[in-house]
Amino acid sequence: MVSTQEIHNASILIVDDQEANVQLLEQMLREDGYRLLSSTTDPREVWALHHRNHYDLILLDLLMPGMDGFQVMEALKETETDGYLPVLVITAQPGHKLRALAAGAKDFVAKPFDLVEVKTRIHNMLEVRLLYSKLENYNKVLEQTVQERTAELQRSETRFRRLTELSSDWYWEQDENGHFTKISGPVQEMLGIGVDGALVKPRDDHGMHWDEAERKILEANLAARRPFLDFVYTRTNPDGSRQYLMVSGEPMFDASGRFTGYRGIGKDVTESMLHNYELPPKH
Repeated sequence: MVSTQEIHNASILIVDDQEANVQLLEQMLREDGYRLLSSTTDPREVWALHHRNHYDLILLDLLMPGMDGFQVMEALKETETDGYLPVLVITAQPGHKLRALAAGAKDFVAKPFDLVEVKTRIHNMLEVRLLYSKLENYNKVLEQTVQERTAELQRSETRFRRLTELSSDWYWEQDENGHFTKISGPVQEMLGIGVDGALVKPRDDHGMHWDEAERKILEANLAARRPFLDFVYTRTNPDGSRQYLMVSGEPMFDASGRFTGYRGIGKDVTESMLHNYELPPKH
């Protein structure tokens, strides 16, 4: 909403080649509470004045020598790049009203003045103009906020990636079909997993066997789209040694809530697991 104080603080330019008309409008508006009033009897000054002051409303006479109101509105379109001309035309010619509206004017008042009508039209047009300005400013703030939030999300994503790189051996992403779409780190060298592979499978390309019970648990988590944290599973190498791997993952969804895949981190924890749980050899 726009308050009465905001309307009375709006900036208004009166343009009429007749000084008497200018004085009449200024007196009427000041008595009605308007404070920021400017005027000119030279239509050739309007473009420069509006370019410098960006008036909320221009009361524009149509029939003036040297440059009529239609020419003034054409010049003003160069300043009002958004296409909104805050012009209320003043005319004694009924036939000019439709032409003025087609040229971009937002309303009109007729000569001789009906003061009540003039006040009402000015008030209504200023209310619309100020609401339009508020909406425009809100959209700019909203756009800036979106840009800032997007930049912050990108920075957070970068920080997240860096932290995962520091705290894990690899980072991974899968699509909704379980195929890897992104792998960061030596996962190929450590696990023999390629982009088209799966996170776990009964037997990999190098003859290594995964623990069947653990594999089913992990596959159940993935199938149910549940997040999992620090899940440890094992595989047996061709030489009989065991390898322990720890993975964490979370499901991803798009803005509509549709499941789009998983992302997570993984780490080889063989050394720590052997140190904590296996007995030293006997002598």
